[in-house]
Amino acid sequence: MTDAIAFQNVFLNLSSRAGPVEILKDVSFAIKAGEAIGIIGPSGSGKTSLLMVASGLEAATRGQVDVAGFALNGKSEAALAQFRRDNIGIIFQSFHLIPTMTALENVAVPLEFKGRADAMAQAEAGLKRVGLGHRLTHYPSQLSGGEQQRVAIARAVTAGAKILLADEPTGNLDQETGSAIIDLLFELKDKDGATLLLVTHDRQLAKRCNRILEVRDGQVKAGRA
Repeated sequence: MTDAIAFQNVFLNLSSRAGPVEILKDVSFAIKAGEAIGIIGPSGSGKTSLLMVASGLEAATRGQVDVAGFALNGKSEAALAQFRRDNIGIIFQSFHLIPTMTALENVAVPLEFKGRADAMAQAEAGLKRVGLGHRLTHYPSQLSGGEQQRVAIARAVTAGAKILLADEPTGNLDQETGSAIIDLLFELKDKDGATLLLVTHDRQLAKRCNRILEVRDGQVKAGRA
């Protein structure tokens, strides 16, 4: 298996009113294609920043970042946007659906960005895949939290993402709904052969992954699930 994600001596410094803050400190790890990786650690430790760097939404201050065979260092915003479009699916805690679009339209957006003439048909198939074939024309405000997260998952996987980045995807859901969402996420990930990075505060949930990366004070320690 090839590396889907590789960090080599990665540092991330961000500006603050008090001056530069070192968020990630000399982080190195490699993730094989198809692996599920649980990322755990206390609040403010750098877990979300790790995902931001892996997606190209934050540029590493130093070090080498390779994702899906693409070196992110030094690339233009346009090149990084195209890289995300073609390779990355992001699932947030707060869903990040477009409120003025239906579930169908929300899922179709990344497909339309790819120039897919069958965007709507593929979006419908994606929503049916997550059990929302009966909610195609509903707006986010008409959906429950669990349904909104299912739309977000459909949006992430239907566009054919090789890498799924999930940042506390059950954080706004009750335990039962959250458990069902995680089951769905792992099911789709396995069927599609995607690589999953799952940020969670729940160690038991992280243990469902192949391996765990523990982030503390911007440093990463690898361990077994």
